[in-house]
Order: sequence, then structure tokens, then C-alpha cells
Amino acid sequence: MTALLQCRNISKSYGGVHALQKVDLKVEPGRVHGLIGPNGAGKSTFIDVVSGRTRGSGTVILGDTDVSGFAPNRRRRMGLSRSFQRTSIFPALTVRSQFELAAGWVDNDNTADLIDMFNLRGVLDVRAEEISYGQQRLVDLGLALVGTPRVLLLDEPAAGLSAAESHHLADHLLDIARRWNVAVLLVEHDMDVIFKVCDVLTVLETGKLLIEGPPESVRSDPKVIQAYFGSTA
Repeated sequence: MTALLQCRNISKSYGGVHALQKVDLKVEPGRVHGLIGPNGAGKSTFIDVVSGRTRGSGTVILGDTDVSGFAPNRRRRMGLSRSFQRTSIFPALTVRSQFELAAGWVDNDNTADLIDMFNLRGVLDVRAEEISYGQQRLVDLGLALVGTPRVLLLDEPAAGLSAAESHHLADHLLDIARRWNVAVLLVEHDMDVIFKVCDVLTVLETGKLLIEGPPESVRSDPKVIQAYFGSTA
């Protein structure tokens, strides 16, 4: 299967600190690819570089196009979308207004489908600051999916959610990847979500690729246990 997103030799330094060191990763359509690792491993930095929000080095290929030098908004128009650790919604705007604004930037307006998918029709005319945090997270995910992007980068979408909300979100992610054939790259600390939805996992440690493979293989790998817990005992 041809990867929709190919990342080659992705590197980023802050002064003398190497946040990422020549990381390779590819994500295929219809699959959820998890990116995990201890705090400070470089996961969010990787998504920032790939999305164009942070300038790094290396090559980012979307489909057949090298987008390494493209600005974030151009990458978004070409089908590379992302969410943030903190929701990027506007608290004072209604849910409806936010979807309308997002739809103005894309050619394919699929907002009606997204509103139904995430069960948001009942809060369309409510300001975002007045809905639950779980609903805010769904709005944030919905906005990232406006225009039906080919690749979706998610940075801790389950942060702050209850266990029930996290499992509900995981179901949505699987549905999105399979039904729309979207390539999903997921950074997440909730291991229940990771092992429920991911087809493959990449583990980073101090900015370097530690291991990549099927979730069950990665879970039991001694190098991963050492990286997370400091012991293989």
C-alpha cells in the first residue's frame, strides 16, 4: 500500500538540544499510526515540523508532492490537517460559526456530515465555552476534518477526557480512518486508546526512533519497557 504521508530524516534542534534526529515515518490510508514515547521524546515537535508550524529539516511528502517548503495553510489546503494538545476552537463563537468559518477555507464542504457524526446538532447555536469539554474536543476534531483531509495529525486528542469519552473518541478515530480512508497519525498518552485503535506504533526516545511495529510487539519490547519505566524487570 502506498503511503499518503512520508517523512524522511525529520530533525529539529533548539540551540544545542536535538529535539528530533533524522526520524523516518510513513502513514498509509485507512490506518491509524500511533506515535508514542516518554515525555520530552519529541512527539509534538514531530507533528509541528510535519504540519509546517515549526521549521525543521528533512522531507515531508504528501501523496506525490514534496511539501517540505510549504506554509501550514498550504499544506492544509492540500489535505494535511492537524489538531492541537489544547483545542484550537474559539470560545466565544457558536459551534455553527466555527464550522462555517472552517468550511470557507476548503473546496469540499462536509460540515453537515461531521456535525451528525459527532452528534453536535443540538449545540450548534451554543458558544463553545458553554459546552462540555468532551464536546469541545469533538468540535476540535470535527474542524480538523472539514474538507475531508487525506492525512490527519492528532496531538493528544483524548487529553482531559474521561475514560468513557476517550473510548468514544477512539471509536470515532477508527471510523474516520476506515470509512474515509484517511491516514491518521496519533500522538496520545492514553495507552488504552493507543492499543485500541492503532495499526502500527512508532516509539521515540530523546528525539530518536526507538522501534516501530505492531502494537502487541511494541508493547512487550524490552527497549520500550526500559524507555518508559527505566527497567525491564
